[in-house]
Amino acid sequence: MFVYFVQFPDVMLLRMQREIDREIVFAGRFLVVELQSGIPLYDAFVNIAKNYPSTGKYFIEIVHQVDLGTSLDDALNEAVELTPSPNFRKFLWQIVNSLKTGSDITTSLTAVIEQIQREQIIEVKRYGRKLNPLAMFYMIIAVIAPTLGTVMLVVLSSFISLEIDLAALLVIAVVLGFVQFMFLALIRSSRPAVDM
Repeated sequence: MFVYFVQFPDVMLLRMQREIDREIVFAGRFLVVELQSGIPLYDAFVNIAKNYPSTGKYFIEIVHQVDLGTSLDDALNEAVELTPSPNFRKFLWQIVNSLKTGSDITTSLTAVIEQIQREQIIEVKRYGRKLNPLAMFYMIIAVIAPTLGTVMLVVLSSFISLEIDLAALLVIAVVLGFVQFMFLALIRSSRPAVDM
């Protein structure tokens, strides 16, 4: 239990990072479209906060900080320090750098979004290569071996007059269910945080 509670904050941060990474490309494109259509940066942040729940938390916090009198640069820097996602950190840094240098935000954001998208495509390809061996091990360990093992156990029990009662079969079923659950959890945890 102690290890579980020690690891719980890290798991929550990882979950938040995956949620942010899942929608960063779409929120970034939304921001670029808003800025290209002439909407001010502050109003674009408000619109992102309304439309994207994971990244919107950070943008609404930036808006609140600005409403309270903090400069936009300081509010963005604070959001950079608080976000668990490195991709979102790059995204916000690009906005801060563009504001400080006075350059066009949309061109630099477009470049960052394309880079994040290329990294996500690489993650999907890596996941596809890793999924093939996982599927093979799943078939061997969680499907074929238990099926053949149970059949062999029943056949051998009839030859050596070993009684297998319902409790033993239920224990085997519970163990097999646990093994299958662990495989599914492993596959789900290795899935990249990408929406295409």
